[in-house]
Amino acid sequence: MTPPGNTSSSGGAAEPQCVVNDKMVAFTVCYVLLFMVAVPGNLLSAWAFVRCRRTQLKQTCGVYLLNLLLADLLLLLALPFKILKDASAAPWNLLVFHCQVSAVIIYISLYASIAFLALIITDRYLQDCAAPVSLRLQEVGFSWLLSLVVWLLLLIIMVPNMALPTQQVQVQPYLQCSSLKKDLGVHWHALTVFLNTALFLNASAAVLVSCFLALRRFLRGGGGPERQLRAKRAVLSMTAMAAAFVLSFVPYHAVRTPYTLAQTKLITDCQTTRRLFLGKEATLLLSALHLCCDPLLCFYLSAPYRRAVRSLLPGGRMGEEGGEQEQEEREQEENTVTMSGPSALQVTEEFQQVQHRT
Repeated sequence: MTPPGNTSSSGGAAEPQCVVNDKMVAFTVCYVLLFMVAVPGNLLSAWAFVRCRRTQLKQTCGVYLLNLLLADLLLLLALPFKILKDASAAPWNLLVFHCQVSAVIIYISLYASIAFLALIITDRYLQDCAAPVSLRLQEVGFSWLLSLVVWLLLLIIMVPNMALPTQQVQVQPYLQCSSLKKDLGVHWHALTVFLNTALFLNASAAVLVSCFLALRRFLRGGGGPERQLRAKRAVLSMTAMAAAFVLSFVPYHAVRTPYTLAQTKLITDCQTTRRLFLGKEATLLLSALHLCCDPLLCFYLSAPYRRAVRSLLPGGRMGEEGGEQEQEEREQEENTVTMSGPSALQVTEEFQQVQHRT
């Protein structure tokens, strides 16, 4: 008996095709659970950012966190279409829409998240490095410009996947998006995968270099106890974020490239292609878990965000201890608003001392 989805409308005899997406039930359940957990946290993040936007957008980290939130919301909008496709519950037109539009949006969001997470980690190091040269990189205007460059670059790379013409195929229960693409579309898709992988490698390099420099600075010591405590906190937070970055995105890219070779028919063995597809889907699900973690990252890194969330608690504060902690956060924020970093005031003082000596 002929397996479903093994015919082509290109005319003539039927061409055997390798069906790889007929075992998606487990992935569908996981994505539904992920969606249900991620939506409340990201909606809370959106509300908190709207409430404290004036203060939040005066800091470089706040700008990057806002763009990370936009990427997450974009992914949440596109995720239901993938769930319906994987569950085989979508009509044919919706399947085609997912392949041409919502699947592309998912990858735009994924790589935007990678870029902004890398920028957040790098900015965390710059806040603590106490070097005058870092002040330029911590200007809010520069962070907006860099964010715009990231979005434009991703749109230039990814949008042609939506716009390139597709070919007609017969209605089939297990549609593979690559079967809709003409030769030009397949080649451009492969190019976008390699370009996005290059973006990921550059982001990973920035993350690892920032963590290494922060660790080296901490091990060298120097400065007062307060400075050492700040350096220790920076190392711990950056190490945690870098570990989450690596665990979320490295496995996906380890599988993505060989699977792309299978999509371009450089790998033709069906069983190998099936394994690569399932590996790609499993690691993509792992990458999507950052939707649940990003609201926690916002809470940890942003004092205005924490105050907005705490205002939802009974009494608007967490007792006297919470009020004292909030006051400390306000004082810290006053320093970060002007110079975009907790160590910016110290940077200015040290820079003035160097000028005085010279």
